[in-house]
Formats: sequence, structure tokens, C-alpha cells
Amino acid sequence: MYQQALLIKLSEKFPRASLNELLAEALEISYDAAHRRTSLKSKMSFDEAVAVAVYYKLSLDELIGNVAGNFVAVEKTSAIVNEAGLCQYLQTSYQMLRQVVKSKEYSLWYSAKDIPLFYLLHNNLLGRFKLFVWLKLLDTKYAPITFSKFSPFLSTVQAGLQLADFYRGVRSCEIWNTTTINSTLKQIHFYYEAGDITTETALELCEELSKFLKKIARQVHPESEFTLYYNELLLMNNNVLISDGQQQSLFVPKSMLSYFKTTDRATCKEAVDYFAKQVNHSKLLNTAGAKERHKFFAKMEQKVNALRAMINAADLLDFE
Repeated sequence: MYQQALLIKLSEKFPRASLNELLAEALEISYDAAHRRTSLKSKMSFDEAVAVAVYYKLSLDELIGNVAGNFVAVEKTSAIVNEAGLCQYLQTSYQMLRQVVKSKEYSLWYSAKDIPLFYLLHNNLLGRFKLFVWLKLLDTKYAPITFSKFSPFLSTVQAGLQLADFYRGVRSCEIWNTTTINSTLKQIHFYYEAGDITTETALELCEELSKFLKKIARQVHPESEFTLYYNELLLMNNNVLISDGQQQSLFVPKSMLSYFKTTDRATCKEAVDYFAKQVNHSKLLNTAGAKERHKFFAKMEQKVNALRAMINAADLLDFE
């Protein structure tokens, strides 16, 4: 049961401490009341167990896993409903990533269904457009605003730049497909047709997307700490698996930017195994040779060119 699992975890983490004193402090109860719980004479409520686990920073995943293997406790990021929430999300992501990479043994795996947001937070037109898209969908205040009148808070821009700049130095392994850029292309096309961005802006965004692909292509080489795999068979899911050498954390998308996070060992092991299967069916572009790398990025560049042609054609057919 979770009560016994909790007591075992407390004993492992604080081998020289009194369990009675630990419970008394965390639950603000008497020593005798704590003793009844540690001796199992009194049943500890689940709320009490959670309170103790949170107080001493114990893994809820492991507690629940010991009780019922089919259930996993997850931590969820707060729903983003306004720009302040987006800014906080970016700041929290930076702090979390910064903490992980302090370990020399860290690793980061990213199954990129969409272009990882770390690349889309720079102070350029494409970065500003992505903020525009997110806030149009998340914050009702921005619903009627066109891109030309969009002006995000300086704190939001700075939080994004901080995260983007930091990620450039992170050792990461990413799995892409040629569909990874699709959502960005669709967003440019959608807001162009909706009249929220002009023809000139839409074409400039296509140009910046092309420059981004060329920049990523230059980073993919055998000596790079950035490892890129190309998977032709599967669509990615934006799952992220991070390890600091001691503990693994799996992030699973909950909504557009929000995630569920779990440190459950069995679940993270399953994620590791699945990432391994994806890699086994993928090409490591860092060592695949110039021809293979060119073919991969050329396929995505063709999509950008197709959107350019569509926008130019629509503009030419405007008879008014």
C-alpha cells in the first residue's frame, strides 16, 4: 500500500532521521499521532501521503507505481490562457533545462512532430510570428489583432530569447520527419488567407523558414553535439525525454504548449525503448553523408517553395 511505500522511501532518503519526527513535521501533527502512522496502527490518508511526498520532494510516481502498476502520477504544466502565462512557461522551461544540463551525464531526446519551439523564439520575423500564433490561440485578447499591430511584452520576448540562446549550447538528439515543418507552413498559409498577414509578410516568413532550414543543415555534421535523425516511417509526437544521469523525466503534450511530466521509472523506460525503436528505423543524418542530408532538407525546402508559389499565384490572380 502507499503508506508502506512512503515510509520505505522516507527511510531511504533520510536513513538517520526519525520517521516519527519526519511525519510530525510534514503533517504538523503530534509525535504520538505520527508514531501511530509509522507503526501502521493508524491508516494514513492518501492526501496525507501526498503532502508528505511533496514536503520531502519524493516521487509520487514511484509511490503509486508500488501500489498499482497500471497507474502513473503525472505533474502537469499550468494551462496557458494569457501572455503572462506564456512568459512564465518560457521562464520555467529555461530554469528546468538549466538545472538538467548541470550534470555532465545529461541527455535530451526530442520527437519533433513540429519544429521545436527552442528554434522559434529568436528576435526575428519568424520568432515574432510564432508568438503571434500562440497568443492568438491562447489569449482571447489577441483574437482580433492582425500581425502588423501585434506587440508582445518585452518580458515575453526576453524570456523566449533566453530559452533559445541557452538551447543552442545543449547537447540534444532530435528525430524529425519531412512533416516536421508542416504546422508552421499551415500557420503561415492560414493567417495569410485570413488576412492577418500581408502577402509581403507571408513571403518574408517563407524566406526566414528557408534560412532556418539552411542553418539547421549546417549544424548537422559528424562533430556536432546536435544529433539529428530522419525517420521516414513514423510521424513524431513532440514527446521529450530528459535525463540528468540519475533521474529521467518524460514530457508528453497535453495541449499546444502544455505538458504532462512523469518521472515514473517504468514509464520512462518504455519511452527509452520506443525512442530506440524510432532510431533503429531512422537515418542518422550527421553521418549519413552529404547526399542524404541534402535530400532530406531539399524535401522540406520544396514545401516552402510550394507555399511561396501558392501565395504568389493568389496575389497575381487578384484582379482588383
